[in-house]
Amino acid sequence: MPQSGAVVKAIVAFLLCLAPAVHAEIADSTPSGFTVKFSASLHASPAEVYQRILRVGDWWSSDHSFSGDAHNLSIDARAGGCFCEKLPDGGTVRHMEVVFAWPGKLLRLHGGLGPLQGIAVAGPMTFQLKPEQGGTRLDFSYSVSGYTPQGVSSWAAPVNEVLGVQFARLKAYVETGSETPKSGEQPKKQ
Repeated sequence: MPQSGAVVKAIVAFLLCLAPAVHAEIADSTPSGFTVKFSASLHASPAEVYQRILRVGDWWSSDHSFSGDAHNLSIDARAGGCFCEKLPDGGTVRHMEVVFAWPGKLLRLHGGLGPLQGIAVAGPMTFQLKPEQGGTRLDFSYSVSGYTPQGVSSWAAPVNEVLGVQFARLKAYVETGSETPKSGEQPKKQ
């Protein structure tokens, strides 16, 4: 994916300086796998949050797409459906497969995102939605396991950084209609 590690680190450092409204963590990490988790309270109904998640091209960063344009991303929210991307010249990418879709409650996909596709790792990515006073509690997790010579745990921090930015963009999109997070709505490590 066309993104400099230094740029990602600078963005994340900036985001972490802001007040937390999104909670993020690397929940566990071993040589054979890791789990990253994010959670936020959103000022929208579970049904609305679910529909916004499905409009992935409106909130995902183009910097983290193979085509360079997030609007080429789509999620077909049904078991066996695809989190896919259109590429120039008729190419396509299957990022993940939908394994559980329950509108307003849960969306679970399985696979390896980005560079994880090219190594022997994969796992479930889950968006769990729960009604709460004034909106929705969104809990997100991505658990990755498998094998790579340097150990899967070496991927935990970069995946946490990239997905933290995506989660903050989703929160902003749900609440404002724009994927640009406002100050104070960025991931913060717990």
